[in-house]
Amino acid sequence: MLPAAIWILFVIKWVGAVAGLFGFLHALTQRKDAYTAADRKTKVFWSGVTGAATAALGLFSPASGGFIFWVAGLVAALVYLVDVRPKLNEVQKGGRNW
Repeated sequence: MLPAAIWILFVIKWVGAVAGLFGFLHALTQRKDAYTAADRKTKVFWSGVTGAATAALGLFSPASGGFIFWVAGLVAALVYLVDVRPKLNEVQKGGRNW
């Protein structure tokens, strides 16, 4: 591979790992009842999913044989960050006041 492509994949790998870690830490610090109030799975479930996603993102690489595990980890972390996290924040802050 070209040196530029190696660096791009390196950056993509670690940006994904940081996103997974952010999601994991966010999942751990939220109130247990916020998950049920937001009509999402439990805190234990999302902590496990984001923890496993973070592990997959840290251990595997988009340029290796473990690519499918890296992609699965990225998808799991992004589902939490894009779907669950905003709902939890909305429930805990009382919704939007327009």
